[in-house]
Amino acid sequence: MKNILITGASGDIGSAIARQLANENNRLILVYNHSKKEIDSLLDELMDRCELIAYKCDLTDDDLISAMVDDIIKKFKHIDCLINCAGVSIIKQIQDITISDYNFIFDNNVKSTIMLTKYISKYMINAQFGRIINISSIWGKVGASTESLYSASKGAVNSFTLALAKELGYSNITVNAICPGVIDGKMNGWLSESEKSQIVESTPMSRIGTPNDIANVCQFLLDEKSSFITGQILSVDGGFSL
Repeated sequence: MKNILITGASGDIGSAIARQLANENNRLILVYNHSKKEIDSLLDELMDRCELIAYKCDLTDDDLISAMVDDIIKKFKHIDCLINCAGVSIIKQIQDITISDYNFIFDNNVKSTIMLTKYISKYMINAQFGRIINISSIWGKVGASTESLYSASKGAVNSFTLALAKELGYSNITVNAICPGVIDGKMNGWLSESEKSQIVESTPMSRIGTPNDIANVCQFLLDEKSSFITGQILSVDGGFSL
């Protein structure tokens, strides 16, 4: 049985990934922070499909991350797959951002990914096996107006992915990033219908993405069929960033 840890599991993409991976061959470790109602609902939905457990953790706190990983290893002995899906965004022009905005974005999107990977990767190295997937964004590749902080943080995640793939490949650990395009969900709920229509018109596949589009790619990257794929920054955006 593979132990798969998913952060941001209460969100649209995180919960879609959990649903996609929920089967008798996997034990899902679902990490959330604020959305207890959503995580409880997901646990109820999936409890008959696989073994699973939820952890509440503020992933911007290094001590809490370390304690959570220690507890997971104590209970389950190993963590085979890590999916860093937790993230936040902010819409502001550059002249309006504050140091608090900077810390909020980079602590949640970058520090959390790096530190959780730090604590888990040592067990993967010992086991000589691991799969790490970072959920990034196309804005980390091409940038987005009024989302400079978010774009910069996802660019950092992409660079971290590339470097870590080189570092951990010798231990049979693959590290890849998925860059979603515009996905129908809460994070993009601020978009008007007019703005959504403009995005659809600019997308070769003529639609906005769904959380399942990301979950499907995530499942492939965890499969043995993708064991020779590492260090890739995969755009899943219907061609929007072309």
